[in-house]
Amino acid sequence: MWIKSYSIVTKEVSKEQMWKLFSDVNNWHTWDTGIELAKLEGKFEKGNHFMFQPKGGPKLKIGIIEAIENQNFTDLTKFPLAKMYGQHTFEDTPNGLKITTTIKMEGILGFLWIKLVAQKIVDTLPTDMEVQIKTASKL
Repeated sequence: MWIKSYSIVTKEVSKEQMWKLFSDVNNWHTWDTGIELAKLEGKFEKGNHFMFQPKGGPKLKIGIIEAIENQNFTDLTKFPLAKMYGQHTFEDTPNGLKITTTIKMEGILGFLWIKLVAQKIVDTLPTDMEVQIKTASKL
């Protein structure tokens, strides 16, 4: 198993603003330039899924395996012989809101999907989180 996390603490946004940003899957493309398509039918809740297509990549079905409003959500992407989990948490601290994204890969071909997908996600987390905070602060 491979796990990488990145956290940032900010006073620019609330957990409610971050939740609003992420739960509006159909508008992810408006603030994330790496997304061709993100489409959710129904509610942003455990047991549902959304379609996702990174620019230049294939369409993927991503499951929502946990969703606690204004606190955290975990998504699951299934690849051949591997699974990638994306955990996103929003935690109030005395210094501001702590936002953490953790990417976890498991499975026999995990090493391949780390090279093809997961490491690129992890490498862009600091920049991506700054964009997320800036966008959520306007909500």
